[in-house]
Amino acid sequence: MIALADPLPERVSRGASGIVGTIVILLAWELAARALAGAYILAAPSDVVVHILQNSGLIWRALRETLGNATLGYVLGNLAAIGLAGAALAWPRAEPVVAGLALLVFCLPLVATGPILRVLYGPGPGPQITLAALAVYYTTFVPLLVGLRAAPASWLELLRSYGRGRLAELVHIRARASLPYLFAGLQIAAPAAFLGAMVGEFTGAERGLGLLAIRAIRTLDIAGIWALASISAAVSILIYTAVGWLSRAVLRDPPPLILAPPALPRTGHAQGLAATVMRTAFVLAMALLLWWGAMTTFDLNPFFAKRPDDVWVALFTAPDATETREKLAGALGETVVFLLPGFVGGLALGAGLAILLTLAPALTPSATLIAVALRSVPILTTAPLIVLLLGRGAAGTITLVAVMVFFPTFVACLHGLRQAPGQILDVFSTYAAGPFARLWHVQVPVMLPAFFAAARMSVPASVLAVTVVEWLATGRGIGSLMALSASLSDYDMLWSSVVIVSVLSALGYAGIGWVERRVLTVFASEQVAR
Repeated sequence: MIALADPLPERVSRGASGIVGTIVILLAWELAARALAGAYILAAPSDVVVHILQNSGLIWRALRETLGNATLGYVLGNLAAIGLAGAALAWPRAEPVVAGLALLVFCLPLVATGPILRVLYGPGPGPQITLAALAVYYTTFVPLLVGLRAAPASWLELLRSYGRGRLAELVHIRARASLPYLFAGLQIAAPAAFLGAMVGEFTGAERGLGLLAIRAIRTLDIAGIWALASISAAVSILIYTAVGWLSRAVLRDPPPLILAPPALPRTGHAQGLAATVMRTAFVLAMALLLWWGAMTTFDLNPFFAKRPDDVWVALFTAPDATETREKLAGALGETVVFLLPGFVGGLALGAGLAILLTLAPALTPSATLIAVALRSVPILTTAPLIVLLLGRGAAGTITLVAVMVFFPTFVACLHGLRQAPGQILDVFSTYAAGPFARLWHVQVPVMLPAFFAAARMSVPASVLAVTVVEWLATGRGIGSLMALSASLSDYDMLWSSVVIVSVLSALGYAGIGWVERRVLTVFASEQVAR
């Protein structure tokens, strides 16, 4: 059996390995900064420490503001995710609608929603908290939904034999089975909440690390930029570590052996396609109704709060509609060229590193520290520097997109690999099967639900990354167009961009879901059976 709680000697060894890895990283950082001295790209750790000490009062007040907003958004977003996942499992007929609406909201690009929320909320922390919650809830919702389905069929049949219904099934069995996936989502969400709060501060907040980052970027204060990035990374790493410690304290049982029933017989191709089209149309109708209803209920000014019919007019019936569509198409073409390679590269790196660490667990602490640090450093502060180092072409943008996709994939796949049932691994050990055989025949198939969940989560995350880079650094693509439209108060173009980006993100998500259903029907039928 493989218990999830690590033995004390192994935890001590991992802790020592993590300390050594931290020292190595700091030394490499110092040497790299000295080698790039005068390039205005990288500040040495010693310079970062000096800057923090010299500005400790200002940084502490800003950190307290940002951390408070990020924490509140983190809590609210995760509570929303738990409620949505529970509702989707308790009422299966509502799941497509719940998941579809949740996806559409998550696909809203923060670069565009930040200025809109600032106009709606006015001064105060409202946009920061809302964006932190929006950046968090879906990264928990998707893996939690996977975990709620990862319950052994024998447990469910036992409960049904006592005449209990879906609610009891959800509370007593599925909730327990979902805990490893919930903790994975909570760990992924920690850096996302901090990033969401800082994006909100970029839209005109009075206090916070985001405001300090704007000043540091404008004055090219490299030590200040890296000080803020280091503080943000340290906070996210601490939260990540705390959630990991809590998961090890709670998850002491070995992963269950899931013997799922066969997938339900498939309907005909025409019937399945018709059902999909009807569900999609219903979700879109609900989204449009909620959009229009929110604008009307709160009586928002139509100058900046555009309704669905305003967007339709801007794209199709206005005198300049053709020009609007051409501008959007050109910007989207520039974005997709960088988005797809970064997305695929991030997925491959995340899954590959998780598999490598399964074969060489001694490297886990150091590699995890680097992975969390890469994801925790706010892209808002580092995007201009990375583009300055790698150029405004493909390399810089693809690298930043890959980093955003890499982290959730790595964490989800690492958790998924650990869900391999000990009974099956014991059988392989009795036949003297090597680590590669166990990996290929047991651990990788068990990892697939987590991998596809990460791939679906990463579609909007990659869009966020590429639009932020275009906004702050490259000056091209749909991100730059949305930022320019917001600054010029061209809300028709801004809302049209938001709708187009959200729809395309949803289509990308649906494409990954199509592949996922066909793969998991073979390897994890409990994820597709109803």
